[in-house]
Amino acid sequence: MRQFHHVGIPTDDQQQDETYVPDTKVWVTDPMKHPYKVEYLRYEPDSPVTGPLRELPHLAFRVDDLDAAIAGEEVILGPFESMPGVRVVFIYKDGAVFEFMQIADDSEWGVQDR
Repeated sequence: MRQFHHVGIPTDDQQQDETYVPDTKVWVTDPMKHPYKVEYLRYEPDSPVTGPLRELPHLAFRVDDLDAAIAGEEVILGPFESMPGVRVVFIYKDGAVFEFMQIADDSEWGVQDR
């Protein structure tokens, strides 16, 4: 299964209701609370995230098997746990950034329509 989850957009502007992800030193918004499923990402100056992931928007997809989804792909970050129950990896393909997410059923990020 590969199901659209959200669009991630880098920003320098603080957003309402941001959550901090310590592993990547980035503030993120919850795309399930946005009418168009947009996640804003605001990186700390010393974030380890560099290159296309920090500079370009990304498309995110929920997958059943993260390891199978990234087999043979150019991984640019991850895999890591971004939130409890959410394992993610970012790849670079065809000049674009994609995020694949394996979400535990009990994770609040697993709820598509809240």
